[in-house]
Amino acid sequence: MKKILLFSLLVLGFILNAQIGGSTKIGNEDSKWTFGGYAGLGGSFGSGGSGTTVYITPRVGYMVSENFETGVAGNFSWSNSSYYSSTMIGVGPFVNYYFSRTFFLGGMFQEYFINQTNKVTDQKYSGNEAALYLGGGYMQRLGDRTYIQIGGMYNVLYNKDKSVFGGGFIPQVGIVYGL
Repeated sequence: MKKILLFSLLVLGFILNAQIGGSTKIGNEDSKWTFGGYAGLGGSFGSGGSGTTVYITPRVGYMVSENFETGVAGNFSWSNSSYYSSTMIGVGPFVNYYFSRTFFLGGMFQEYFINQTNKVTDQKYSGNEAALYLGGGYMQRLGDRTYIQIGGMYNVLYNKDKSVFGGGFIPQVGIVYGL
């Protein structure tokens, strides 16, 4: 029941976020600046220990040409459970190429600064890790110069034996204004 409630709240929040993004007016119609990002909330329940994860990834871009965008993206994520806590901050450049405002290909480099604590053993880790994500996806218009982007990216620097990440693939769902 808790999982259904959490999923329903996430879907409702996503729909409301999409509606807000569709009516936002930032700057003038001729501006080459873009704004957007991704945000999420996750949780786990059960015998493995309950936990919460919150993340936000804001981005600011500039349209170099009609279909080519470059910019900077940040990342903040916080996780906490009965057994584990983690805080990660990342920053780096990105590029996107748009095909008829329907599909996109992109790349993003992120340098992550990581602090983790195993609450059972009181073992702590602080370090950094680089990630180079390549991927793409589908875009749907929501309003005047506002789009939802749905896709995925793969970290080509991912090494399962050395990485703090559980895998190299990340799904993407976000809103961008200014395209």
